[in-house]
Amino acid sequence: MPFLPCLKKKNSPVPLGRNIFQKHTPAVQQNYQALLETCLKNKCLFTDDNFPADISSIGVGALLKKLPQNLQWKRPHALHRSPVFYAANRKQLDLCQGLVENCWFLAALEALTFHQDILAAVVPQNQSFERKYAGIFHFRFWHFGEWVDVVVDDRLPVNEAGELVFVSSVYKNVFWGALLEKAYAKLYGSYEDLQIGQVSEALVDFTGGVNIRIKLAAAPPDLWDILTRATYSRSLMGCQTHLGVYFSSVSLPCIQTTKVLKNGLVAGHAYTVTGIRKVTCQHGPENLVRLRNPWGKIEWKGDWSDSSYKWELLSPKEKILLRKKKEDGEFWMSLRDFRIHFVDLMICKLTPDLMSHEDGKKWMYSLKSGRWVKGSTAGGSLGFCNGTFWMNPQYWLNVLPVEDSKKSLSSCNVVISLMQKHSSKHRNRAPHLFIGFSLYKVQRIALPFSLSPNRRTSGPCKLKLPPAFFTRHQPVNKHQVFLDEREVTHDFHLEPGVYVIVPTTLEPQQESEFILRVFSRKHVLREMGGNTSFTLSKEIVDRYEGKIWEDFFTKHFEQNPEINAVQLQRILNNISWRNFQSFRLSFSLDACQGILALLDLNASGTLSIQEFRVLWKRLLFFLEVFQKKDASRSGKLDLVELHAAVQETGISLSNEVCNLMAIRYGDPDLKISFESFVCFMLRVEIMGEAFRNLTQDGKGIYLRESEWMMMTLYS
Repeated sequence: MPFLPCLKKKNSPVPLGRNIFQKHTPAVQQNYQALLETCLKNKCLFTDDNFPADISSIGVGALLKKLPQNLQWKRPHALHRSPVFYAANRKQLDLCQGLVENCWFLAALEALTFHQDILAAVVPQNQSFERKYAGIFHFRFWHFGEWVDVVVDDRLPVNEAGELVFVSSVYKNVFWGALLEKAYAKLYGSYEDLQIGQVSEALVDFTGGVNIRIKLAAAPPDLWDILTRATYSRSLMGCQTHLGVYFSSVSLPCIQTTKVLKNGLVAGHAYTVTGIRKVTCQHGPENLVRLRNPWGKIEWKGDWSDSSYKWELLSPKEKILLRKKKEDGEFWMSLRDFRIHFVDLMICKLTPDLMSHEDGKKWMYSLKSGRWVKGSTAGGSLGFCNGTFWMNPQYWLNVLPVEDSKKSLSSCNVVISLMQKHSSKHRNRAPHLFIGFSLYKVQRIALPFSLSPNRRTSGPCKLKLPPAFFTRHQPVNKHQVFLDEREVTHDFHLEPGVYVIVPTTLEPQQESEFILRVFSRKHVLREMGGNTSFTLSKEIVDRYEGKIWEDFFTKHFEQNPEINAVQLQRILNNISWRNFQSFRLSFSLDACQGILALLDLNASGTLSIQEFRVLWKRLLFFLEVFQKKDASRSGKLDLVELHAAVQETGISLSNEVCNLMAIRYGDPDLKISFESFVCFMLRVEIMGEAFRNLTQDGKGIYLRESEWMMMTLYS
């Protein structure tokens, strides 16, 4: 008996049965390096005829009505006397949304800034307004299965006052965000085409990773553990609030959903997840989530908000370093309130291991391109037409067991993603089709002869599964969901064996191109039916270095939930610092006591695994900087190298402060070891964070005596 698929629909001006998709229009490719060299040779500034500085690049819809009179296009040099492309020493969250209602894009962009290596892949850092400047910049996006380089000129739309009308930076001389938004608008047709979207789309475009969507109303019991692993690994996170009034889909222009609720949240709005923290209250521990509104203002007003009484339940030091009394759009809330007031949590990761709990870092990734063609492979879903369902493209998937997996060999984590390609040059002018897929477990006896495991052939199957197979068998995913969204992703725990994936549109005879992606520890993916289309398969590795030691740390903290200075010293000195081979690193007990005092926010005299993870990420970063500036490979930094190292971390300190720190932490020759450099930099970072949280005017702070003692003596 055919089953009816679950439908999630958004308002669409085009009837579902109408054929609106043609062949996908590929992105325009321009050679950045060749164009740059030509402009430098001719001593001229680049002008991009493919995305001109006029209304055609803005769009043709409602956005035009919001534009200021006398809109102008100007280059950054005409807007600021010393423009900067990217400022490494600025805090990550320095972007503000403009007239384009693209909170989803900005929320994803801000999540990107927490991972400098991923950001550098999207925003090449060797660009500036000084050296080799020619008015041309480029950015890289993952676009339907491949990385594309998008070139733009630096003419930006401004009002009569010379203010950017779209994305801007808090620091008026920083322009990377505005230029990246322009490149993204060019990729998808116009600025207008960025008005509709979801955080998950932009996260994938920035990484090429796999999306995990967690419905918070039905979140798994280990949600905090998932958030913890995501925070301390290479993951980007965004979330969405409930719609104030009922809409059929969350993928709507923010202009329709900008209702500010009494609790300070914006209905139907995208936010960035910027951090988590387990705090120790007088009544016990509580899990907190830190979020940011892409507008750079309008914050949560409930428990743990900037003005909440809850902060008085913490130790003075913990309150000083976490609480920020500023209307900057960033705020804390409890995990419980987060689950109540937000509908979706989106986590994008290069590998799908957050949900699998598998210890291996190597994953396999396969990609197949396909197409639903009217009269040939556009068979529609089972719910609409049983007779043509078998005509849809079919893909043979052999899920293989992995010996090094902690999980039982009877269960393998497999993530399957189906993404439709829009045919129009403009992203939002052709609405998405409803798409989904069915997954069938196939017994050997049911396999087409040419694909039987007993056959020696390794070529693609020449036969599809016949119509009779689908009338006799139920799919593994019995409760199918068809979405009119760009991508549909499902996470499966499958027994090793052979499966068949059938991607479909909801209705038959609807045409579109698509890409099918499969992530697992080990598998083989082929197309059935005699097609010989290329299968991209490769091994992907989570290169996050801290993860190398995650199992070791977790195992240690299971035995000792809190560690003291002696245990911290033992851990740090027993680690094989494989990237530091010039000499042996050693941490003294005094140094470990100093580190513990700095990071122990609740004055317990111990570190939790959460606090240790913070330390570990900083240690890896400081080690990289230290090695880079230790030109003599002596294991110590002199005053000149210390100044350079501090600058490399993105912190600005006066010569006097650096000299004073060299006297405090250096040896008799004023040279700083790595151990001392760590203590020095941790103190600088923490005291700087405390100042930024406490200051009202950026010039000074007011402290009660107990707070002053806590910050100066105990740290």
